[in-house]
Amino acid sequence: MNHTKGGLVIFTANSHPSSRELGKRIAERLGVELGKVQVYQEANRETRVQIQESVRGKDVFVIQTVSKDVNTTIMEMLIMVYACRTSCARSITGVLPYFPYSKQCKMRKRGSIVSKLIASMMCKAGLTHLITMDLHQKEIQGFFNIPVDNLRASPFLLQYIQEEIPDYRNAVIVAKSPASAKRAQSFAERLRLGIAVIHGEAQDAESDQVDGRHSPPTVKTTGAIHPSMEIPLLIPKEKPPITVVGDVGGRIAIIVDDIIDDVDSFVAAAETLKERGAYKIFVMATHGILSCDAPRFIEESAIDEVVVTNTIPHELQKLQCPKIKTVDISMILSEAIRRIHNGESMSYLFRNIGVDD
Repeated sequence: MNHTKGGLVIFTANSHPSSRELGKRIAERLGVELGKVQVYQEANRETRVQIQESVRGKDVFVIQTVSKDVNTTIMEMLIMVYACRTSCARSITGVLPYFPYSKQCKMRKRGSIVSKLIASMMCKAGLTHLITMDLHQKEIQGFFNIPVDNLRASPFLLQYIQEEIPDYRNAVIVAKSPASAKRAQSFAERLRLGIAVIHGEAQDAESDQVDGRHSPPTVKTTGAIHPSMEIPLLIPKEKPPITVVGDVGGRIAIIVDDIIDDVDSFVAAAETLKERGAYKIFVMATHGILSCDAPRFIEESAIDEVVVTNTIPHELQKLQCPKIKTVDISMILSEAIRRIHNGESMSYLFRNIGVDD
């Protein structure tokens, strides 16, 4: 049954077969067929897009999941959006469940804020609206000059905990670092559970020793600054021994985060929790990138189960590690598409979500 007004077209790109699979699920829920489009690469690796049906005056939704070849994923998205724009589509909404380069959203030394660049490129290509899920930093929405709907996967993960973990009342929600404490607190308050925070783990921040700004000038200049004035140096951080703030003994430990990519920190956290007496350990995240040897490390670790959503394809990783489970989020994406196309309010999808969620 068609749940939308006329004039809706849904396209999927070629980044991964799972992108088309997610697109099919969304189209089935909306009662429409996927649009006809051909996306392929030339012999010289250039991306070519051919829209094979009329989109003039229609609302177009382009679904794109992020594969290992992130840059090709972005180019497919940009070219498809631009092709729809030059074909006179009324509106073009990008559906990127995982926003690429979202970790590069802050200035570090002499680097750049790449997520701002990606946002500008998408807007320039012709995107009029963006649907995404659990941005690494909510402030990324400010990089766009178009509406951005940052949906949440937490209701699906909370439902999984309640339905698939029989003794979840004996669980404690764990933040593997103080930076994840707000997310853990949100889960704990909704499930009426306790919270624990692991403090003192190895940080990813780069050392300032390699930065030229750490070195004092070779020539002492006192012309501009009074000799009696000295700029105070910031005291360097000293990482304390790893401690767990909160009781996990004899409990189920559920580690929550937004992205699980390099699993070293999760494996180390699981070992720490096991030493503190946790008898079962779950890891839950929205985006399961699971790069390199992540499946093997998970399989050999103290982690009992890793639960992620299908914002990113990970079928191959699931074959390598049976501990990895998937939660489908196509329902909320299809409802967002339906509401945007029909001009309905999106507030229903954000009910009970606070500023810190």
